[in-house]
Amino acid sequence: MASTFFFRAVASDGKIRTGSLSGDNEKVIARELRRQGLTPVYVGVAPQSASFEIKLPSFGGRKRSDVLYFTQELSTLLNAGVPLDRALSITAELTERPQFRFIVLDVLRVLKGGRSLADSLATHGDYFSDLYINMVRAGEASGALAVIFGRLAEFERSRDDLRNFIVSAMIYPALLAAVGATSVFILLNFVVPRFAVIFADGHMKMPTPTRIMLEVSDLVKTYGWYVIGGLAALAIFWRIYTRTTAGRLWWDGIRLKVPLLGVAQLKAETARFARAMATLLENTVPLVQSIGIGAATLNNKVIANSLIGVANGVKRGEGIAGPTRKAGVFPPLAAHLLTVGEETGRLDQMFARMADIYENETRAAIRRFTSIFEPVVILVMGVVVGALILSMLLAITSINDVQV
Repeated sequence: MASTFFFRAVASDGKIRTGSLSGDNEKVIARELRRQGLTPVYVGVAPQSASFEIKLPSFGGRKRSDVLYFTQELSTLLNAGVPLDRALSITAELTERPQFRFIVLDVLRVLKGGRSLADSLATHGDYFSDLYINMVRAGEASGALAVIFGRLAEFERSRDDLRNFIVSAMIYPALLAAVGATSVFILLNFVVPRFAVIFADGHMKMPTPTRIMLEVSDLVKTYGWYVIGGLAALAIFWRIYTRTTAGRLWWDGIRLKVPLLGVAQLKAETARFARAMATLLENTVPLVQSIGIGAATLNNKVIANSLIGVANGVKRGEGIAGPTRKAGVFPPLAAHLLTVGEETGRLDQMFARMADIYENETRAAIRRFTSIFEPVVILVMGVVVGALILSMLLAITSINDVQV
């Protein structure tokens, strides 16, 4: 017996189409939608509230910790039945940072002036992203603002957890390398030169390792600060260059090719994009516009630019799985998951599943990198410091031999 299913699909012009069709199951409905030139996003029971026509402003930066705190507090208050203006006022009182407290109070001021909450948040685009603002707009249109803030809190928290894991995992290897390099520099620049005084008269035969050590020390002492100054200038130039469009694309392409770290970054960007897409599609934002917003959340511009072709493919009615496979940027599994999502009409759920998979794989890739990088740094520093100590011991031994 055929059943009636609610569907949400994307037409070739990027607009959302909704309605209901009768069929044996979700797969039959999804196939019928594709036959009609539509890309199924959801097939199943009709949601309790939905809003499909949404206009989107541009993406902006945000201060993650402040926005996460703001979202969590507002979600708690709204779900407790506190009116929006009162919830904003309470959130401002609870905010510890004066700068962000001013932002919240200004949002409240604009809201009381007759603007919507989404428009009020949009006046501070450096804090609230395009994704964030349009999720709020969808919540206001559907009357489910409390639910939307709950989803936003989950989205911000999952993204913040992944970012914090990556940062914390990389701190120790970076600190280890910095301490090792600094120790070697101090030894060569301040400790080793003291041995040069012992052999200054030229009457003592200098062991070969000691002679090499003293020559390296002399080079470091003579040119070391010039090298440091040159590296600092190079770092400044690199920072300026990578802020340009061409420089940023070049650097992002290089980062993807770095062994181990490139794979980790690709998986992290895949997880970030998938999480954004799942959140947007779940809240009825059109697919083409969701791709644009999701691309703007990415840190790697090479990957973000590749999504332009994916969006164009969706507009031409090719779906999202095929253009994603053609782009060749995301891991192969991503396209297969999206194909299944299109076939079953559960594209939003498949994006959420993809985000879970690649967040876990990102953590595993970072662990693999640190498990290799840390021993390598320790080994290199041990060899260098050991060679310096051995050279010093040989020098001391040669002095004792002369005295005997």
